[in-house]
Amino acid sequence: MLHLLRIQKIILLLVILCVSTQSYAQREWNRPDHDNWPYYFGMTLGYTRSSLHTNKSTTFIQNDSIYTVEPGAGGGITLGLLGTLKLSNRFEVRANPQLIVGGARTFTYRVKYPFAGQPEVTTQTLPSTIVSFPFQVKFNSDRIDNFRVYMLAGIKYDIDLASNNSVRNAENLVKLRRSDYGVDVGIGFNFYLPFVTVSPEIKFSNGLANIHARDAALKFSNVLDRLNSQMITFSLHLED
Repeated sequence: MLHLLRIQKIILLLVILCVSTQSYAQREWNRPDHDNWPYYFGMTLGYTRSSLHTNKSTTFIQNDSIYTVEPGAGGGITLGLLGTLKLSNRFEVRANPQLIVGGARTFTYRVKYPFAGQPEVTTQTLPSTIVSFPFQVKFNSDRIDNFRVYMLAGIKYDIDLASNNSVRNAENLVKLRRSDYGVDVGIGFNFYLPFVTVSPEIKFSNGLANIHARDAALKFSNVLDRLNSQMITFSLHLED
């Protein structure tokens, strides 16, 4: 009797395995020829969280007006275009020019000896509207049904349209240079739908250039030496 029960269990497992294999084999792939295309295009919608990494000036400790300075982060909406060129089954190159709107940078200063009516803590806000030109290399995993993972790395060049580097008589402003360059790394996921590929992605960016236009005559600027941009971008790519 026990022997018969064991046989029944084995038969049941074989039936389940056969049904599972059959259903897997019959699962429909959306856009099966998409990965064979030599190139394709798309658009990007995202959110960028930007901040600045600071290096204090050597005169910061000797400064008699600023006690502390801390950078803050700001968020902005990202809109972009997408162009991808296939190199091999694993590698692609991608251009993704973007407009980042609303990612203001802030600095919070604590003044040592505030004047009458001056707050001890002062926040400076620097508006930012950036045109970014990233160029990246993608490494793709194998496609599993209608899903695939990819990693990316690349370089970028940014232009800040709201740069205040040329502003004069700006005692209360830290001046930022107009141009910046840096590196990107990230990871994303391709979801193949019947008529479009949807690709959520997270990307980390670090600026390599010093974007601080230091002015020793400005008390909020002379306590800082280097400023390097940092960004985290959450994107949703829609690819044809």
